[in-house]
Amino acid sequence: MYDALFKVCIFGDGGVGKTSLVNRFLTGLFKSGTIMTIGVDFLMKDIEIQGKRVALQIWDFAGEKRFQFLLPGYVKGTSAGIFMFDITRMSSLTSLREWLEVFKKGTDEEGANVPIMMVGGKIDLSDRRSVFSIDAKEMAQSYNILEYIECSSKTGENIELIFTKLAQFLLKNAGIL
Repeated sequence: MYDALFKVCIFGDGGVGKTSLVNRFLTGLFKSGTIMTIGVDFLMKDIEIQGKRVALQIWDFAGEKRFQFLLPGYVKGTSAGIFMFDITRMSSLTSLREWLEVFKKGTDEEGANVPIMMVGGKIDLSDRRSVFSIDAKEMAQSYNILEYIECSSKTGENIELIFTKLAQFLLKNAGIL
């Protein structure tokens, strides 16, 4: 029995680490050489937040442009979104506006203002960084994004934090915490 069930949709350009993020969160392991997601993958994870049992339905959406038209249909009924980009590829951040427009097509039909978290991945490659934290934070604020967090699926840094913070926010928003 759960205190809450939340659907979370992860989206962003291909190759930014969305599948690696989800796999690391679910299994605690990093797998190099993950295969490109076709369409969407649906996964579940149970977590506990301040004594509340939470089920997270995680929808890992393909980042290839040819699949973008599918996103609005998969977003219906989502509780929150995670936009992910690669800190070593500026183009993966500059596509934020386009991804948000596609994401909101699916949520606007329900009149919902779905919270979105922004995640900068691959911080283990900080020597190749092309997106600085301050710039990403400013962009997140300009789009009214809930929060910005950087992570590494390879090292595990901040992986749990991303989903814990998002779940805490959703529980408070639902009046459960």
